[in-house]
Amino acid sequence: MQLGMVGLGRMGANMVERLIQGGHQCAAFDRSSDAVKAAAAKGAIGCNSLADLVKSLAPPRAVWVMVPSGDPTRSTIGELGKLLQKGDVVIDGGNSYWKDAQAQATSLAQSGIDFIDAGVSGGIWGLKEGYCLMVGGKADACKRLEPIFFTLAPKDGYLRVGDVGAGHFVKMVHNGIEYGMLQAYGEGFEVLQASEFAAGLEFGKVAHLWNQGSVVRSWLLELAELAFKSDPKLEKIRGWVDDTGEGRWTITDAIDLAVPVPALALSLFMRFRSRQDDSFAAKVIAALRNEFGGHAVKAES
Repeated sequence: MQLGMVGLGRMGANMVERLIQGGHQCAAFDRSSDAVKAAAAKGAIGCNSLADLVKSLAPPRAVWVMVPSGDPTRSTIGELGKLLQKGDVVIDGGNSYWKDAQAQATSLAQSGIDFIDAGVSGGIWGLKEGYCLMVGGKADACKRLEPIFFTLAPKDGYLRVGDVGAGHFVKMVHNGIEYGMLQAYGEGFEVLQASEFAAGLEFGKVAHLWNQGSVVRSWLLELAELAFKSDPKLEKIRGWVDDTGEGRWTITDAIDLAVPVPALALSLFMRFRSRQDDSFAAKVIAALRNEFGGHAVKAES
C-alpha cells in the first residue's frame, strides 16, 4: 500500500522504515533535507515539498502527518487540504488534542477528504517492537488503511477506538497514566537512594528484580534498568522534566467530566516542580514556619 509521511523525526522516520520493511511504498517529506535523504536511503520516495509528496501518490491517497501538535500540525493539515482531493485521507499521528482533531475533520470534510486521528505509542523502540495504535475515524476509512496499521503495530497493537477524536482522546488518557506511573517509579527510587541501604543497592539490578514476577513489573522498569546500567546514580542528567500537553489535557477533561484524578494531577504538578532550582513557595513556607514557631531556616549559598 502507498502512504505519504510528513515529518521524519524520531518516530516518523522509524515508521517509514518499518512500513518499507513490511512491503509498503512510502513517500516522505520533512523540512530537513537531510532527513528526507536518510529516508530515501532506506527506500522511501524523497519529496521536496507537500505538493511533491501529494503528486507522488496515486489516488485515493493517504498522508500521515507526524509533526509537533498545535500550529505545526494545523498548518500542515490546512495546506494538505488544499492539495488533496475527494476520497483522500489525512492521518494525524501526533499528540494533538482530540477537539483539534474533530475541528480538522470538519474542515477537511468540506472537500470530501477523510480524517483519522491515530494516537501512537512506542517511542524510539517502535521500529523494532511496533507501535501501539489508538485510532479514531469513520469505520470505512480506518478499514481501508488497516494494512498500514497492522504493519506498524505488534500483534493486537491496533484498535479503532471510535469516531474522529476518540484516538487522540484515548492516547491523551494513556499519557496521563504514563505521568502517574513515571512519578511513582521516580519517588520509589528516590526513597531507596535516600535510605541507609543506598550504598549497597544497585538500582539497575533492583529494576531487573522487580520485573521478575512482581506486581510492579513493566516495560518502564526495563527502561529503568537500561538507564541505570549506563549511569548507575543518574549523575549525568538533571532532574528537569518537560511535559508535552497530554497530561494537562487529561486533567482538564477530568475536571470537565467531574472525575477525580489526584495521582495524575499531582504527577503533572511535580513536573513543574522539577524545573525550579529553588521553589519560591518553599521559601514562603520556610519563612512562615520560622515566624510562627522559630523553626530554623537555611541561608542561600
